[in-house]
Amino acid sequence: MDNFPASTIIHYFIGHLEHSLQLLQDIPLGHKFAIQEIKAGKEILKYAESIGVATELIRPGQHVHVHNMESQRGGKDR
Repeated sequence: MDNFPASTIIHYFIGHLEHSLQLLQDIPLGHKFAIQEIKAGKEILKYAESIGVATELIRPGQHVHVHNMESQRGGKDR
């Protein structure tokens, strides 16, 4: 499989509670998608570590990548 097509239902766990969401966009294999709404200017967390800041509203099931986030690693002033 090269990607997860839009409208795929994803199941995941937070602690012992199972959650699910429907992907809103095609997600390339190995890429990230939001599991909750992330407002512009808010940190984006991956495995509880900040990886960047949202540059626009990101809805659950949307692809999270350079088009809607700014990385905090290797930034302009680092």
